[in-house]
Amino acid sequence: MKRTVLKFGGTSVANMERIEHVADIVSQRVKDDGGGFAVVVSAMSGETNKLVGYADEAAGGKLVGDQFDDEYDVVVASGEQVTSGLLALALRKRGFKARSWLGWQLAMRTDEAHGKARILGFEGDEFCDSVDSGEIAVIAGFQGVSGEGRIATLGRGGSDTSAVAAAAALNAEVCDIYTDVDGVYTTDPRIVPKARRMEKISYEEMLELASLGAKVLQTRCVELGMNHNVPIRVRTSFTKDGDEFPGTLVCNEEEIVEKQVVSGIAYSRDEAKFTLLGLPDNPGVAAELFQKLSDAGVNVDMIVQANSRTHGEQNMVFTTADRDAELARQTLENEQERLGFDKLEVNRNVAKVSVVGVGMRSHTGVATLMFKALSEKSINIEVISTSEIKISVLIDDAYTELAVRTLHTAYGLDTE
Repeated sequence: MKRTVLKFGGTSVANMERIEHVADIVSQRVKDDGGGFAVVVSAMSGETNKLVGYADEAAGGKLVGDQFDDEYDVVVASGEQVTSGLLALALRKRGFKARSWLGWQLAMRTDEAHGKARILGFEGDEFCDSVDSGEIAVIAGFQGVSGEGRIATLGRGGSDTSAVAAAAALNAEVCDIYTDVDGVYTTDPRIVPKARRMEKISYEEMLELASLGAKVLQTRCVELGMNHNVPIRVRTSFTKDGDEFPGTLVCNEEEIVEKQVVSGIAYSRDEAKFTLLGLPDNPGVAAELFQKLSDAGVNVDMIVQANSRTHGEQNMVFTTADRDAELARQTLENEQERLGFDKLEVNRNVAKVSVVGVGMRSHTGVATLMFKALSEKSINIEVISTSEIKISVLIDDAYTELAVRTLHTAYGLDTE
């Protein structure tokens, strides 16, 4: 039997009017496509933040990191419960069989990391049997159940991950993720008006773009889709009079006939650059340095190590998220004597700009074109990081938009 999973984010179900509109979209999809349907919903826009605030207040302070617990998850998971029930009621009003499913009813098992749990798998066949019977399953996203039988939430963007997990469990033909944009673009259209919606993009490219600043899909969602070969389509729910837009399909690279050398340009302003001067050039120093940052909960991105002019010393440059900059600074200053570096420099006025494309694997000169294009605009590169299908550079954040526009043009993405 053909099975389809639809997912609607917070802005798509922001109020009763939007929920009624979502019910119309689901109704039309069921009539047009047939087969079994599951619909995953987020909490209403702004609701999760409100619930987090309540949990913080009740706990006597901000809940962060390892302080997330099972009662925190009970509170914040309730937003999706409300939305799933309301949408099920709206579908019943339209004459469809529909019922809501919470994480524990699905038996979607997770680990014990409350507030940032990872999905381990589904148990039981009741959910699949319900979908095959013609009943529309309306699933509260963002949540599962831990091995201890407690509600566990998946962290920000967890509803996307829930949807792809449900699609994998159902062996669905596609997982359509409805949001407030009509697909994945070659770059941010607010910066480059000529940015184009892509018809298809590979899992690998989407993973890179998502991790580098593109906010259309969460990395965990794309990773899960790639691991289970679930096609993910990004569509918009902001339509009128039954209009449907094709969106962007995230799929295996083999399904894309025309491969661009560079598919997209991503950027992130949430960056901070750290430079450690005069670090001892001894085995194990780098391991100890980054272990200290890891223990403090600081995630490190770009890393460049270079010899110092002084014999026996090295300089280390790395980046973190700007929101972690102060914590990273304090950690390093507290460990300066033990690590033995001479000086710490922190620059929070930087941005990361990246070009991504599977075509890089078989084409030369991609990096040369990037560096030349930026040089012609007098944009200085501070740090470079590469992978098989990505080149990232760190630049002064004042030049972010200019760099994005320049690279979009340089790689021929302005035209069809």
